[in-house]
Amino acid sequence: MESADKHRTLKSTYLAPLLGGAIAGLSVDVALYPLDTLKTRLQSEQGFQKAGGFRGVYRGLLTVATSSVPTTSLFFVSYETTKKLVQPYAPTQYTPLVNMLAASVGEVLACVIRVPTEIAKQRKQTYVGNKARSSISILLEAYKAEGFRKGLYRGFMSTVARDLPFSFIELPVWEMLKSSIRQHNDGQISTLQSALCGSVAGGFAAAVTTPLDLAKTRIMLAEEYAVTRKLRIRPVLASIYLESGLRGLFAGVTPRMTAFMIGGFVFFGVYDDVKTLIERRLDGS
Repeated sequence: MESADKHRTLKSTYLAPLLGGAIAGLSVDVALYPLDTLKTRLQSEQGFQKAGGFRGVYRGLLTVATSSVPTTSLFFVSYETTKKLVQPYAPTQYTPLVNMLAASVGEVLACVIRVPTEIAKQRKQTYVGNKARSSISILLEAYKAEGFRKGLYRGFMSTVARDLPFSFIELPVWEMLKSSIRQHNDGQISTLQSALCGSVAGGFAAAVTTPLDLAKTRIMLAEEYAVTRKLRIRPVLASIYLESGLRGLFAGVTPRMTAFMIGGFVFFGVYDDVKTLIERRLDGS
């Protein structure tokens, strides 16, 4: 009996966030892909129209759809596992810090899958040639030309530098808003309420981290890897600021913020709903 309970607990710890993250990630990536394409083209150094304008906004969708499942699954399994391991040793007032730590662990691990996918996706989104290129061919070309670190993992640190602050903001804000609702609702929260919390958290985090996302986009879209300061976050942002001012640093903020508000609603709503459903099924088995 004890062994069966332990087995159910392990399944609930790993299986529920794994499946919940997979379905949530796939749902939001497929639904909001056109907005992401427009955001990438707005941030492209060659300009919106030359990067493709409003044409082919679903280019690169298959790459994202097939990679979002392992990426979001890995993130949420890491996030939920880290929280469960650390929370027993942390006082209640340190809960936001626990959430930040859990989010950072999840993001770093997820970036191992996310970065090559982002490179293939963004180069497909801004490619305007007549012959379409597959994601595999793009990554193979990058590897042959520039190797593993400079080709496949170009922009890894800039992606981590973008996603860590994003998660530091989004996940704790989401958890904080949910806790506030539970306190005023007898400890209960509905899927709709969780989704609304995710929308607010996602939109706020997206707006704040737009300059970091812009730097990451410029680094990944660069045709050649140069061992210079030009492909580092601070010089890239400094160059953009000198050219276009503060407004330039927030290029693409409207579609990015819109996408993450809608995405946060779908993503966290689906995640909580699927995770709760699986946990109930496991508890009842």
